[in-house]
Order: sequence, then structure tokens, then C-alpha cells
Amino acid sequence: MKILIFFILLGLISYGQKKYVCFSFDDLPVVSYGISDTTFQKDLIKNLTSSLKRNRIPAIGFVNEKKLYNKEGLIQFQVELLKYWVDNGLDLGNHTFSHPDYNLVSFKVYSKDILTGEAITKEILSNKGKTIKYFRHPFLHTGNSKEKADSLDNFLLNHGYITAPVTIDNEDYLFAVAYKRAKVKKDNPLIKEIGHAYIDYMEKKLKYYEKQSHNLFGRNIKQILLLHASWLNSDYIDSLAVMFRKNNYEFITMDQALEDDVYKSYITVYGDWGISWIDRWALSQGKKGDFFKEEPATPDYINKLSK
Repeated sequence: MKILIFFILLGLISYGQKKYVCFSFDDLPVVSYGISDTTFQKDLIKNLTSSLKRNRIPAIGFVNEKKLYNKEGLIQFQVELLKYWVDNGLDLGNHTFSHPDYNLVSFKVYSKDILTGEAITKEILSNKGKTIKYFRHPFLHTGNSKEKADSLDNFLLNHGYITAPVTIDNEDYLFAVAYKRAKVKKDNPLIKEIGHAYIDYMEKKLKYYEKQSHNLFGRNIKQILLLHASWLNSDYIDSLAVMFRKNNYEFITMDQALEDDVYKSYITVYGDWGISWIDRWALSQGKKGDFFKEEPATPDYINKLSK
């Protein structure tokens, strides 16, 4: 009986513990999936930033500056979207200029693309008294050999960048494609179904990575969530916020997340993968296939709708 009471109390204590997550968004200014209408893109960013502010989520967005240009030159409208993001108290980081795959290009090409991709973002942040400090790897490809990874790490360090890891990886982009297609068709039942399935999927992902962090480190770590600046997320940040709060999460900055000593953990394995840092740490600790077998999958109908 005493043992049962102990575990009940332990569960209650664990349930009441505060947890922390940083929301990060890749591929800014927007991920429009082919919708070039400027009103649509402006409304998407306004809705997304309004939801983040309303929920007091101090998010960071990672920019591909190639999106700021067309054949005629700089697209001022796209620059204004980034300014609007920063004007609303949100941060920006570098996601390279053209989103190259580090597994497929040389260090020389990749490092040049990083520097090309910082110019306008730096200026926008500077006008607000801020500096650019975080870099997010496209596809989460950090180098498929120790030599290649070390070369990039040294380059980033020498140019004042800190790597922005991801611990809660997911396929929000597949849901986003399916959602966009349902919205264009004005299929309201399907729109709602995809939205509800998305929140359910994200909660399962959250609990999976929570469990993995406990298995590896014996505690809750400060998590970093990867999202994209899509129509889906502009409509569902409020619901995501409710879900995270229900699971006892508070929203923090990237600076605050990286104060957790877990981010000093060594990574000693390399490959072509673009995976969560929790998975990288697990592989570096010698974990095998069974350790990862319970990871939630994207529903089949979402995969089909996104093709």
C-alpha cells in the first residue's frame, strides 16, 4: 500500500512540474506552397505573429534570404514581412540563403551560402538594436562525417553563430501541404479533420520526446520545437499553445533553452540523417533500433494528401 501511495504521489509531483519549450520556425518569411498573393502572405504572417504574441511565445524564425529576391531584384514586400516579425518582438536567425543540403554540397559552397544569407537579416535586427546569433541547418543536416561537421562548427564559431538544435522534430510540413490543399478546395470538414489530427499528432510527438529525454537523462529537458511559417501553423498556434500548456509547458527563448546543460552533450556519430538532437544523443550513447520504435508516425491519409 505504501509503495502504491509513493508512486501516486510521484506521478502527481511529476504532473505538476513546469516544463519549458522554445518555438522555432524555419523557412521565413513564409512557407506559402505556391500561393504568391501578397495579401495572403501578409495575413499569414499577421495571424501567426498575433497568435504568438497572444500566447506570449517568444519565438525565433530562421530566414532563407533567397525568398527576398526575384529576377528584378529585392522584393521589398518580403523584407517588410521580416520587419513585421521583428517589430512584434520576435527574433530571427540564419537558415542559409538558398536552403542547400550540406550532405550534397561542399563546405566551401555551403559556408558561402550562409554568409550570403545573413545580410538583410542582420540589417533588420541591427535597426532594433539586436544581433544575429543563431544558425539552423536546412534539413537538419549538420555533416555526414566528423570532418565535415567539425569544419562547419568551426566556421560558425568563428563567425559568431550558435547552432540552433531541434529536440522535438516532426512532419508539420506534410500536414501543412494537406491543409493548404483542403483550404484551397474549401473542404471545411477536411480542414477541421486535418487541424485536429495535427494537434493530436504533435501531442504524441511531444510525449514521445519527453519519454526519450527521461530515458537518456532522467529528467525533463528544455525542449526546442521545429515548426514552419505555414498557413496551418498560422491557424493553429493557439491550439498548439493550449496543448503545450495542458502538458505543463512554459514558453521560453532560444537563449533560455540553451542554458540547459543537456546541449553540451557530445555527439559522436555522423550520417546522412536529419534528425532530432535527442536521437543524435541516443545514437551517441549506443542506443539501437528498439529505443526508437515507439516514435509516432504521420497518418497515412496525411501522407497521401500531401503528395
